[in-house]
Amino acid sequence: MVVGGKNNSTKRKGKKSGKPQQRQARATEAAGSDFRGAGFAGSNVLGYGTMTANTYVQQYAPVPTALDALPPPPVGFTGREDDLAYILGVLDPDRTGEGPAVAVLSGWGGVGKTTLAYATGHAAQRRGWFTGVLLVDLHGYDPRPAQAEEALEALLRSLGVPHEHLPPPGAGREALYRSQLNVRQEKGERLLVVADNASAIAQVQPLVPPGHHGMLVTSRHRLTGLGRMRTVNRLQPEDAVALLDAALKNNDPDDPRVGEDPEAAERLASACGYLPLALQITAALLAQDPGQPLSERADALGGAQSVLDGLDDGERSLRTMFDQSLERLTPQEQDLFRLLALNPGPNISTPAAAVLADQPQPATERLLGRLAASHLIERTPTVRGRWQMHDLLRAYAHEQATAAMDRGRAPRRRYDQAHDRLIHHYIQHAQAASTHLAPPGGPVPARFTDRDQALEWFDAERENLMATAHTTPQAALHLSSALGSYLKWRRHLQDHVVVNALALDACTRLNDTRNKATVWNNLGGALLEFRRFEDAVHALETARDLYQQTGNTQREATAWNNLGGALQELRRFDVALHALETARDLYQQTGDTNGVADAWNNLGTALQELRRFDVALHALETARDLYQQTGDTHGEATAWNNLGNSYGDLGRFDDALHAHQAARDLHQQTGDTHGEATAWNNLGGALKKLRRFDDALHALETARDLHQQNGNAHGEAGAWNNLGNAYGALRRFDDALHALETACDLHQQNGNAHGEATAWNDLGNALAGLRRFDDALHAHQTARDLHQQTGDTHGEAIAWNNIGTAYRGLGRVDEAVVAGKQAVAMLAAARDWFRAGEAWGELATTLTAAGADTAQVREAWEQSAQAYTQAGADEEAAASREHANSTETVEAQLPAVADLPERDVASESG
Repeated sequence: MVVGGKNNSTKRKGKKSGKPQQRQARATEAAGSDFRGAGFAGSNVLGYGTMTANTYVQQYAPVPTALDALPPPPVGFTGREDDLAYILGVLDPDRTGEGPAVAVLSGWGGVGKTTLAYATGHAAQRRGWFTGVLLVDLHGYDPRPAQAEEALEALLRSLGVPHEHLPPPGAGREALYRSQLNVRQEKGERLLVVADNASAIAQVQPLVPPGHHGMLVTSRHRLTGLGRMRTVNRLQPEDAVALLDAALKNNDPDDPRVGEDPEAAERLASACGYLPLALQITAALLAQDPGQPLSERADALGGAQSVLDGLDDGERSLRTMFDQSLERLTPQEQDLFRLLALNPGPNISTPAAAVLADQPQPATERLLGRLAASHLIERTPTVRGRWQMHDLLRAYAHEQATAAMDRGRAPRRRYDQAHDRLIHHYIQHAQAASTHLAPPGGPVPARFTDRDQALEWFDAERENLMATAHTTPQAALHLSSALGSYLKWRRHLQDHVVVNALALDACTRLNDTRNKATVWNNLGGALLEFRRFEDAVHALETARDLYQQTGNTQREATAWNNLGGALQELRRFDVALHALETARDLYQQTGDTNGVADAWNNLGTALQELRRFDVALHALETARDLYQQTGDTHGEATAWNNLGNSYGDLGRFDDALHAHQAARDLHQQTGDTHGEATAWNNLGGALKKLRRFDDALHALETARDLHQQNGNAHGEAGAWNNLGNAYGALRRFDDALHALETACDLHQQNGNAHGEATAWNDLGNALAGLRRFDDALHAHQTARDLHQQTGDTHGEAIAWNNIGTAYRGLGRVDEAVVAGKQAVAMLAAARDWFRAGEAWGELATTLTAAGADTAQVREAWEQSAQAYTQAGADEEAAASREHANSTETVEAQLPAVADLPERDVASESG
C-alpha cells in the first residue's frame, strides 16, 4: 500500500506544516471506540453469557510520522475558484451547521479532481486550519484496488504506529485509527485526510476521521453518504488556455507559442475538451517538439483517426484512464455505454436510449443513472431526462462500439439494428409532432397530446433530428418533410435550408423522381424564408415545372404560391401578382380552401405593394374569412396582421389598431413568437399614427425584444427602424439616431438592401431634426442609391423629396428645387397621391425660400391640394388651398416618415 501522491514522490518525514490549531476540542467530539472518561454507574445488564474481546494497549517510544504528505499542485492550476471556495467552506473549522468536515470531489478521469484536492489542502494549511495532512491513494480504478484495511495500515504508519504494533485487519485496526486521531484532537491537533482515487464507499467509510478532523475524497463515481458532494467539471476555455501556457512555460519560460497564436491555442484547448489531463499531455508533447506551431498540433488532433491517439505522451494516456473507468462497469452498463455512441446527436432522451438498448424504459433509466454516477455520461443541465457525453468520451465510446462490431457478423448486425431502431424512432416521432403544426383537418396521431407538447419535443430533439438527417438518404427525405413547419415556426431558417438540401441530394442518390418536385418546392420555401430570393425563385420554378409534368395540380398551386412570395421580395410585383392569381385559381380547382386562403393572403400583400389598396383590402378580408372557416388560427393571425397594414395604407388607423391587436392575440394563443413580434411591430406603427407615442414605444420595444429572442435579425432591424421613427416623432432625435443607426447596421449585416435604404432615409430625417444637414444629405443620397439598385422607384421618390429638404436646410435652394421636382414626378407616376401632396408642399416651401415668383409658389400649393384630394385627405387638401390663396411664406417642416411594416406571407410548403 502506497501512501502519498499518485506519482509516488518521496515524502518528508516528521515535520508538521501550518500553524497548530489553538482551540481545545470538546470531549463530546471524540467518537468511535474511545471510552475514556465515560461513566457506567446505574447501567443495566442486557443478557448474559461470555464475551471475548481483544484489547490493544500499546505503549512505545515516539516514531517518525508522515503528516506533510501533500504534494504541490501541478503547474498551471487555474480556473477553480468557485470549487475551491466551496470545499474550503466545508473544511472551515468555524463553519456553521452540523455534520463532518468531509468533501467528496467527483468527476470523470482527467478532469483535475486530485489537483483540486491538493490545492485545497494547501489553501487550508495556509489558513492554519490543519496541523498536518494524511494522504492515501486508493487506486480505485487499478486492476487491484486498495482495500480499506490496507489503507488503514498505511494511515496508521503515517501516524507513527510501528508495523509490529498494528492490529490484524478488522475492527481493531479501525478502532486504533480512530483512537489515534482522538488523541491528536485532545492535543489540539487537527488533521486533513485525503483519500484519493476511490471507487467504492467501502474503501472510504472506515477512513472517515472522528471529531473535528477533515477529509477530502476524490472519485470518478458519485460516492453518496460520506459528506458534501462537489462535481468537478471541465475548465472554462480561457482557463484551459492559461493552463496550456503555464505548462509550456514550465518547460521553457521563454516559450512564446500561446502568446503568438492565441487563436490556435483556443483551438487546441477545444480539441483537448478543456480537460486538464489532456492539456498537460498536449503540453508535454509540444515541449518535446519546441518548433511545432500550435496550429499544427491542433490540426493533428482534429485530423487524427481518433483524437485519443494524440493524447498519449508515453507516460500518460487518456484512453488508458477511460479503459480503467469502463472496466469498473457491469457488462450491461458497458454495453449501453457503447450503444450510446450510435446516437447521431449531442444528447439523448431516456425513451430514445431505451429504444437503442431494446430494453424497458425503467431498466434503461437505472443503467443511465449508473453511467452518470460513474461520470461517463452526465444529465443535461436544462432538461430533465436527457443525457450527454463529453466529446472525448464520445470519441472513446465510438472506438469501443467499433471494436465491438469488429468482433464478428452477429455483433455488427446487433449494432446496425440498434441504429436503425433509433433512426426510425426519431422519424416516427417527428412525423407525429409535425401534424400538430399543420393546418387543421388532417389526421393527428395520439403520440402527442397537443401543439405545445409537440413543440417541446421538437425543441429538445432538434439537434438530434438534424444530425439524423445526415445519416442516410431515406432519413433526410423523411425529416425534410417532418421538420419543415417546425423549423419555420421556430425560425431555425438555416437548418430549414440544410435539411431540404440534404433531401434534394437524397433524391438524386436514390433516383427518386417522385419526390423531387416536392423537395424543390420545400427548398424554395426555405430559401425564401432565409432571404436568398434569387435561389428561391430558381427552386420554385423548377418545382412548378416538375409538378406540371406529372399533372399534380394541387402541388403546382403550392409552388406558384411560394413563387409569388419570392417574386414579391424581389419587388417584381406584376409577375408576383400573376403567380399568386394562378395559385389561387388552381387551389380553387382542387377544392383546397386553406390553399385558397394562403393565395388570397399573399395576393393582398402584393396588391399593397402595387398601391392598389382597396383591392388589397378585399383580398385580405377574403383570406381572413376563409381561415376562420377552416379553423386555421395561425393563418387567420397572418391575415389580420396584413389587414392592419392595409387599413393603415388607407388611413383607417383605428381599424389598423384593432387588426394588429387581433393578430397579436391569435399569435400568442398559438405560441408563435415570431408572428407575435411582427404584430407588436405593426401595432407600434398604428399607435404612432394615432399619436399614442408612449404606447407605440412600448409595442416597438416589445417587438424588438421578441425578435432578438427569436434570433430574427431581419425583424429586429425593422423594429429598430420603427423605434427610430417613433423617437423622431417625439423629437427625441438622439435616441432616434441610435435606433436608426442600429437598423442600418443590422440590415447591412443581413444583406437587406431595401431595408437598409429605408433606414438610411429615416436616419436622414433624424439628422435633419438635429440640424446636421450635411449628414442628412449623405444619408438621403445613400437611401436613393440603394433604392435605385433594388428597383424601388417609390422609395427612391421619397428619398428625392428628403434630399430636397436637406438641400434647403443647407441653403442650396436651386438643387433643392431640382430634387423636389424629381420627387413629385415620381410619386405621381407611382400614384401615391398622399405623399405627392406632401412633396408638392415641400416644393412650394422650397420655391418660397428660393425667392420664386408668387405664381409658381401658388401653382405648387394647388398641385398639393389636388394630390391630397385624390388621396381622400380632405383636411390636408384644405390646408394646401389656404396656402395657395395666401401665398405666405411658411416655415419649412420635416416630411412625415413612413413606418416599416412587416407583412406575414403565408408560404405553404408541400
